[in-house]
Amino acid sequence: MFTIGQFSRISGFTVKTLRFYHEKGILVPRYVDDETSYRYYDAAGVERARVIAQLRAFDFSVAEISEILESCDDESDLVAYLDRQRGVLQQRIRDQRKMLKQLDSIITSEREARIMADSSTSQVEEKTLETVRIAGVRMKGKYCECGKGFGKLGRAVGRFIAGKPMNLYYDCEYKEDDADMEPCFPVKPAAKEKPGISVRDLPGGRCVSLMHLGPYDELGRSYEKLFAYVEEKGYKTLLPSREVYIKGPGMIFRGNPKKYLTEIQVLLEE
Repeated sequence: MFTIGQFSRISGFTVKTLRFYHEKGILVPRYVDDETSYRYYDAAGVERARVIAQLRAFDFSVAEISEILESCDDESDLVAYLDRQRGVLQQRIRDQRKMLKQLDSIITSEREARIMADSSTSQVEEKTLETVRIAGVRMKGKYCECGKGFGKLGRAVGRFIAGKPMNLYYDCEYKEDDADMEPCFPVKPAAKEKPGISVRDLPGGRCVSLMHLGPYDELGRSYEKLFAYVEEKGYKTLLPSREVYIKGPGMIFRGNPKKYLTEIQVLLEE
């Protein structure tokens, strides 16, 4: 029989840890003196301590070690259990990699938005838009209700999203309650149509564009500047117009509306 001090030297566990393992029932002394409460361990305890040490090295929790020791009677049982745990760990790794990819996307998006905000001079530009594959939800309602459409798209085609959210506006004037709009996302070619969701190519073309920095309720000022440019140049515009949300309310935080970045795009007749 070994005293707890001797057993501590043998097992490599501190006396405090041995008392904790005793309380948890995974390494119980062979004998406890009723008068002194001294703990004594035997050779079987040494072997059990070695198994526990090995499992702890594999980063198993105390609860998992307890389950293993209760359910495994021999080496073959232990191998089967470890094989199951290996599958659990592999899935955990896959989930963490997916989480890292999402974090990388958020970080990249934030950096791009900051660069664009810093370099934006709020000047109207003329440029050519490429044709892009989109998934969209056509809807009517208040402008602030477009979040419902984006939410529906996120649930339906989330893993196929390949760009910034945008809204297509099919009205040539402001509407209070029945705006005709289409929240959409650029998507990968593998995205498929689903009930209520259109997947198609959105044609590109020559457009006038203006980067708006600030809250959405101040977009009117940027539209004024853009349409003044259109009138000055004598251009004719096409519907739908587009708003591309470079930076807006985040996945985690609402953010500061003064830092929202929205690109207004209006296609021109050729």
